[in-house]
Amino acid sequence: MIETIVLDVGETITRDDRYWASWADWLGVPRHTLSALVGAVVAQGHDNAEALRLARPGIDVAAEYHAREAAGRGEYLAEDDLYDDVRPALSALRQSGIRVIIAGNQTPRVGELLRDLDLPADLIVTSGEWGVAKPQVEFFQRVREVAHAAPRATLYVGDHPANDVMPAAAAGLRTAHLRRGPWGHLWADDPGVVETADWRIDSLMELTAIVGR
Repeated sequence: MIETIVLDVGETITRDDRYWASWADWLGVPRHTLSALVGAVVAQGHDNAEALRLARPGIDVAAEYHAREAAGRGEYLAEDDLYDDVRPALSALRQSGIRVIIAGNQTPRVGELLRDLDLPADLIVTSGEWGVAKPQVEFFQRVREVAHAAPRATLYVGDHPANDVMPAAAAGLRTAHLRRGPWGHLWADDPGVVETADWRIDSLMELTAIVGR
């Protein structure tokens, strides 16, 4: 019986379109160029920040991030950044008595922006606020602490095998791999994902059937 569901953020709750488009505009490169570079580094299993370094060799990503914020062109989230199934799925889960948590690799600013959207979740927290990021063991230890449920009664949902499915399973949690975004589609049928994930889903609405079993 699943009592708590914990969801990743990027390409699980939110689309990354605006994020990469804003970086392309800031760096002065065509949006489709940066998008292609993101796809290339994803296919090679690298961190997506490598796409920024390919677009501008020698870039100090952290310094550029702060420069964007200072210029008023920093991180931003609005209702249209959410996938269409987010509100109905999360609302249905909470109505079923499931504790809903959103926890992913994001900055403290994204945590604030997500909370401002008044999502139907019991807790929204980011790696930047915790001071530890996926796939580190400590991140999933924090997940276990805030879940208020036994590990096998806690389901972690995400699109990235190396950041979500594998480390969550190693921490004793149940896992669902979401085929969404570049990572989710690229590794949807990966043997490791097939073997490790308890469920493989195409929509968050499928979670309502999982908890109803």
